[in-house]
Amino acid sequence: MMRAVMPYLGGLWTLPWIPVGFLVTVLLSRWLGEERVHAGMRRTGLVLLFVFIPLLLFRIFLNIDFGRQELCFAAVTVVVLVLMYLISWMFGRLEAGDLELRGDRRRTFVKTILTNQGRSAAFVGGMILAIDEWSVPAAIYISLVGIGLFAVIPHMLSVMHDREVRDGDSEKVSALPWSLRMYPWYLVSFPVAAVALHGHTGITMSDLGETGIVLHFLSALTIPAGLYYVGSGMHPEQLRLGEMRKMFSLTRGSSSGRELHWSIARNSFFSTLIVTPAVLCLIFGALMYAGLVAKEWFAVIVLNSIMPITSTNMFLVPYGIDRRGTALAITWTTLVSVPVLILLIPVFVRFFT
Repeated sequence: MMRAVMPYLGGLWTLPWIPVGFLVTVLLSRWLGEERVHAGMRRTGLVLLFVFIPLLLFRIFLNIDFGRQELCFAAVTVVVLVLMYLISWMFGRLEAGDLELRGDRRRTFVKTILTNQGRSAAFVGGMILAIDEWSVPAAIYISLVGIGLFAVIPHMLSVMHDREVRDGDSEKVSALPWSLRMYPWYLVSFPVAAVALHGHTGITMSDLGETGIVLHFLSALTIPAGLYYVGSGMHPEQLRLGEMRKMFSLTRGSSSGRELHWSIARNSFFSTLIVTPAVLCLIFGALMYAGLVAKEWFAVIVLNSIMPITSTNMFLVPYGIDRRGTALAITWTTLVSVPVLILLIPVFVRFFT
């Protein structure tokens, strides 16, 4: 049964779980109440982060010889992530200046744009793990994004927050619980353990027999479960025609009240789904054309730059990022990027595998 089901737990077969997660959450919210459902989904997200995603990475890395090429891609990924966040930081500062924001509003705007460069690499990006030629670089990318999302960016926000506390502009908070603070290193321990086990013993998934089949099945559940979680984070009140006009308005709007939320959402959307993919595509397209990077690397980097903003950014709201603008950006980047990925993945499979 597991063998028969597993082909449908990867790739584009998993995409319907996004609308399923959205619809089921809407129905349950009307029956049980929105707060109870969202609390349940937060716990589900933690189970995905601490159980299923680590198992998925362990299974992938157990089958590979981690050598020079993999180390090179890990270094390239670090450079890509630094570049992505640098783009969002510069973009946020420029846009804050154009909106003539000052003081706390300016800090909130810039910090939110910076934080919202974080992507659903593990949840939505899990789709490309099902493509054999991309699975190793994609797994490396997911592991390093986990460190960025749960270690580097929270640390940067914490430093900025401590400075605001010293200046008397904010009260001291501790946004991340200890479990999420240790998560990056917990996550990385699974691929490290798999590489060490494979390197010293030569064991692969096929050597584990029926245990390997069960592990493969459980780890394969990560992708549809993650996409269900992504769909559950979308809010129907943000999908009205009037809200769409605000999201895609070409005017800059006001820097006060509700309009500031939409300015943050619009600029997060533009920074993450237009500016960043364009820059990375130009840079790595040129490097691929020059023969300096593999086509598989190009595919993984560019496709991951089109991922929607991750809903785990909501954990960082206490550090001074805008809750409403972040929620709007998560919803709209998901709505736009997922159909784009559905179209791009088959094209990239054809030309970059």
